Amino acid sequence: MRIIVAMRDAVDQLEAEMAVAFDAHELAPILRSVPGLGPVLAARVLAEVGDDPTRFRTAAGLRAFAGTAPITRASGRSHYVKARRIRNKRLGDACHWWAFATLTRSPGARAHYDRRRAAGDHHNAALRNLANKLLGRLWWCLQKHEPWDDDAAWAQPSPTPQPVAA
Repeated sequence: MRIIVAMRDAVDQLEAEMAVAFDAHELAPILRSVPGLGPVLAARVLAEVGDDPTRFRTAAGLRAFAGTAPITRASGRSHYVKARRIRNKRLGDACHWWAFATLTRSPGARAHYDRRRAAGDHHNAALRNLANKLLGRLWWCLQKHEPWDDDAAWAQPSPTPQPVAA
């Protein structure tokens, strides 16, 4: 039992030291403002994405790198969407856990996930779609060097007004 307690204490100490080192990074305030990203997961995402703002020219590039962007195959009457196999698996895994953690920390993320499930997506597909949205917004925050705004991240487009028949 003492070995388990010692290991747990060592992990806690390592996490505390890593949080201090992460908080010293210039992008830490932006990443820490994101729902679902604690110090460990935020450091993981930063390590995989990098801190060079020109590395990914578009959010689509970041999404493809992480593997959250789907691949659509269509031929004739056949049409299906599948997950990417070639991707950064460490970033993809971090995004999966990020999306899962965000479900309880952001009402907008929860609503998006619930809409995807209601549309017929399985749990993992809905999480991947949620991670895709989260990455796109994170890319925007990093490009603009602005903290996360949950209301802006999940803003629903206003419906187009229908012309009134005279």
